[in-house]
Amino acid sequence: MSFVLGTAVPDRNLALELVRATEAAAIRASAFVGLGDKNAADGAAVDAMRAFLGTVAFRGTVVIGEGEKDKAPMLFNGEVVGTGDGPECDIAVDPIDGTSLTAGGRPNAISMIAASDRGTMLDASSVFYMDKIVTGEAGVGVVDIRRPIGDNLRALAKASGKRVGDLAVGVLDRPRHEGLVADIRAAGAGVRLLLDGDVAGGIAAASLDGGLDMCVGIGGSPEGVATACAVKALGGLIQGRLAPGDDAERERGEAAGLLFDHVYEADELVRGENTFFVATGVTDGALLDGVRKLGPVIRTESIVVRGRSGTVRRITADYRASRWE
Repeated sequence: MSFVLGTAVPDRNLALELVRATEAAAIRASAFVGLGDKNAADGAAVDAMRAFLGTVAFRGTVVIGEGEKDKAPMLFNGEVVGTGDGPECDIAVDPIDGTSLTAGGRPNAISMIAASDRGTMLDASSVFYMDKIVTGEAGVGVVDIRRPIGDNLRALAKASGKRVGDLAVGVLDRPRHEGLVADIRAAGAGVRLLLDGDVAGGIAAASLDGGLDMCVGIGGSPEGVATACAVKALGGLIQGRLAPGDDAERERGEAAGLLFDHVYEADELVRGENTFFVATGVTDGALLDGVRKLGPVIRTESIVVRGRSGTVRRITADYRASRWE
């Protein structure tokens, strides 16, 4: 374990402990794939993640939980998890990023946790949605969320050595994005509509082999902060602007010290380099394979990203199915 000024801070072993929690959540959620009940899937994943987090030697404070915006089960904001020993951390959790995908048996659902030193994550929990843009390294210093999407696409294409027509842009499939989708297509780029799960989309855009060049549009604030933990390690670009649904939500955000009409850069979403991001596939997707049942074995695939070293690990784990009955 690493120490700074006598205070324990998250080290590389923590990520390998946290991935056990996302594996557990993904396995429990997999029993509900295609059954049409997203809250039952989310509840099973929440319970499994909470139970496994309770065994990890750290004191993790849930800065950004998931569930409140759609009245689903949740690991609530302010909840403290872990054994209480070891490093103090901020954590952002989403036991299932893509509950509707899971319920519908569709691809790209994941279970994820992001962690950083205590006090370093932006607590955007009072505002549910954020307008975001994510690219890989080619977009750093080139793309800016304040510019028209067409300008950003042309700039990214030039920096990437591609034609605009070769770019693939991920956008959540929501009515609010009809104008954005039209503008992307008018610029000549291809749109990949994401049914749900903008964390996976953001990481795909920041990765070399994720199949997306950019992910853009309004998604969850929790997902934005969590995605920043991974994007920083991947060397990509992420920017976000809070998108309150009404004046009351904006007032709650202002009371919490959040800034509006302000572009949050990666280092404002999560400060410092000591970040961790772990995710396990629930259903098959571009980022990760989903949970597979192979006779007496349950197989999971996970990604572990460490900000300080920039290391990305992929982990395949086989569990005895009898242990999960």
